[in-house]
Amino acid sequence: MAVEFDGKRYAQTSTHQKEWGIRLIEELNLRGDERILDVGCGDGALTAKLAEFVPDGAVTGIDASKGMIETAQTHKSSNLAFQHLDVINLNFNEEFDIVFSNAVLHWVKDHKTLLELLYRALKPSGKLRVSFAGEGNCSTLNNIALEVMGRNEFRDAFSGFEWPWYMPGVDEYSKLVNRTPFDKAEVWGENADRYFPDENAMLGWVDHPAIVPFKQYLNPDLAEKFHKTVADLMVKSTKQSDGTCFEMFRRINVLAYK
Repeated sequence: MAVEFDGKRYAQTSTHQKEWGIRLIEELNLRGDERILDVGCGDGALTAKLAEFVPDGAVTGIDASKGMIETAQTHKSSNLAFQHLDVINLNFNEEFDIVFSNAVLHWVKDHKTLLELLYRALKPSGKLRVSFAGEGNCSTLNNIALEVMGRNEFRDAFSGFEWPWYMPGVDEYSKLVNRTPFDKAEVWGENADRYFPDENAMLGWVDHPAIVPFKQYLNPDLAEKFHKTVADLMVKSTKQSDGTCFEMFRRINVLAYK
């Protein structure tokens, strides 16, 4: 089942994703004339930031969610474009100096095909710089979701459910990248554990994007009951004595060249 998001809602609840993305952009050391592909551009905020760094270049953002692209298209610049496109249907051929992706690729299951498509999209000597969720990411949410899904009132509705994320370990992903034609490929893990400032900030992230793929399997009434049950358990499990809420965030980072 394709996952559809509310881009405006995501723009309000993705503070930590944007913090990670800004750091990745700063690492690129852009000249200003590069052509960049932003894979899984979401609400377009980071894509627009990339465009500011390449005034003599161009940036294309793609996303599989129509709601995300509709929000992204509110960002306007002469060197900025967006397409409603699932990366698995990518058909670019040696068009980009840089392929960039932040906090998205764990939504893609087939990374063998993914890496082949990203490699093909790059120009010779082009650079791949991506970061996404790895093994151990969001362990509290994952465990709570699995427990609630197994309850009698929800079990039947989830009988055909497919787990929405691929979160590999560093060794597993290193082996996968090493089987591609990429040159000088580096893969490393990152501990990005986060203390949300309060339970509302944590629950905003749960609402969008984390719980969306689960609710899409349920009728509206059952979806809201599932959401409330998970939310209540998340507050109970993550809230600290100072009012912050803790969740594990673990990243896979890749830097590779064509």
